[in-house]
Amino acid sequence: MLSDKKIICPENLLKRAKLKGIVKTAIVNAGKELVMESTKIAVGLNLIEPIFIGEETEIKKCAERLKWDISKYEIINEADENSTAPIAAKLASSDKVKILVKGHIHTDILMKAVLKRDLNLIGKKRLSHVWHMTMEKNDKPFIVTDGALNVLPKLETKMHILKNSVDFAKRIGIEKPKISILSATEEVLGSVPSSVEAREITKRAKLENIEADVFGPLAFDNSVSEKAAKIKNIKNDVAGKTDILLVPNVEAGNALVKMMIHFMGACAAGVVIGGKVPVVITSRADDTQARLASIAAAVVALE
Repeated sequence: MLSDKKIICPENLLKRAKLKGIVKTAIVNAGKELVMESTKIAVGLNLIEPIFIGEETEIKKCAERLKWDISKYEIINEADENSTAPIAAKLASSDKVKILVKGHIHTDILMKAVLKRDLNLIGKKRLSHVWHMTMEKNDKPFIVTDGALNVLPKLETKMHILKNSVDFAKRIGIEKPKISILSATEEVLGSVPSSVEAREITKRAKLENIEADVFGPLAFDNSVSEKAAKIKNIKNDVAGKTDILLVPNVEAGNALVKMMIHFMGACAAGVVIGGKVPVVITSRADDTQARLASIAAAVVALE
C-alpha cells in the first residue's frame, strides 16, 4: 500500500520563489546530508544564500561528500544543538537573515527560540503552519493548515490560522481561495464540537470580510470531491473545490498529510508563517525534494 512514487518538487512553486531574488537564510544545526543536499540545490537555483549554524567540521565534511565548495558562505561554529536555535533567532531579529530552516534539530527547540518575546519575531498574528501539497510537478496546490504547530487551537487561534493561510494562498497566486472548515460531518451536530466551531468560523469570516470563500462544516470527501458533494446535495462555493483545508486539530492535519506522502507520494512543502520570518520545520524523515519545496514555500511566503 505504501507508495514508491518519486516525490517531485513543484515547478510553479519554484518559479514563484525565483521571482523573489536570493534570500539570506539561516540553516539551523546544519551538518547532516539531507539538510545540506537540499540547501545545495536551493543555492544552485538562486533561491537562498545560506548561513550555516552548527559544528563546523561536520558541515565541511558533509559539503565535501556532496562535492560542494562552501568557502564563500558564512559558518557559525556551534557544537551544541540547543544553542544553534537562539543564534539563528537573533540573526533573524537583527535582519541578518530572512528565513530560518530547521536542520538536524528538534522543532520545539527551534520554535522556543523563535517565540522569545524580546526578539520581536512575532507580532499581533498567531504563528501557524501550512502544508503546500502537490502530486506532480505542475499540480494545482492543496493547502492543509494547521497540522504541525497549533495542537488544539481554540476559535480565536483558528481565525489567525485562517487569515495566515489566505495570505499564503495569495502569494502563490490564489487570489480568492476556497476554504473548507473540516469536520467529520457536513451537518452541525452538538455531539461533534468541530462542526459547531466550523459554523462559527464561517460566520466570523463573513463578518470580518475575509477575502476568501469560507464554508464549514464539511467532511473531507465533500471538501475535495464535486461528485461527493453533488450526491449529498451540498451546494456552496467551497464544496468539492477546496483550495485550503482548515483542520480541527494537529492530529487530523498531520495524519492527512503523512497519508498523502506515504500512500500517494505527495510533495509536502511545510512552513511556519505569521511571524517576522518564515520558518521551515521539515520532518527528519522528509526527502530532499520535500525539503527543497519547503524552502521555496518559505521564500514565497516572504512579505
